[in-house]
Amino acid sequence: MRSLDNLGGPRFRQGLTLMEVLVALAICSLLMVVLLSLWLFGSRSFVAIANYQDLDAKSRHALDIMSLEIRQATQVLGFQSSGSDRWLVLTNEAKNLGLKYNWDAASRTLTGQKTGRSPEVYLTECDAWQFELYQRTPRQNTTNLFFPATNVFGSYDPAIVKLIDMSWKCSRTILGQKVNTESVQTAQIVLRNKY
Repeated sequence: MRSLDNLGGPRFRQGLTLMEVLVALAICSLLMVVLLSLWLFGSRSFVAIANYQDLDAKSRHALDIMSLEIRQATQVLGFQSSGSDRWLVLTNEAKNLGLKYNWDAASRTLTGQKTGRSPEVYLTECDAWQFELYQRTPRQNTTNLFFPATNVFGSYDPAIVKLIDMSWKCSRTILGQKVNTESVQTAQIVLRNKY
């Protein structure tokens, strides 16, 4: 047999040069970085959408429960609307039922407790809960003008509260960063059983 070198043709090479290997490595590395970035962005977006949906569902559920309970109340007994521990106490005298809502900034929870029962957590991951107390509901065919539930001295008076205006804000973290925030629109709830 004759060797290929003796045929007079070009020499055949078996392998890649160092430059070809480096170029191939650079292209593959760039492609991997692009694919990893797309995967991370897609995963973060998927988690963000799932978080937002879950926060929204929990907020709606809490609002439904609280609206039902507040509408059945006959009077506000007491409240604290500032600080890191906010609370609101209501009663339904006809049913001999008391109700207390409590927001704790440290645990980021909003709880409700009925007379004779243990507290029930309505919201977790709750960053803020605000409420305002008003005297009466607006009249039909007029602008929504609400008057604060204050007495002649300008102090809040729980005995004259007819409407409660509430809002809260919940959030979650993704990979250690607070990126999801879901705010409930202002809920204005009338004490329907108030005389």
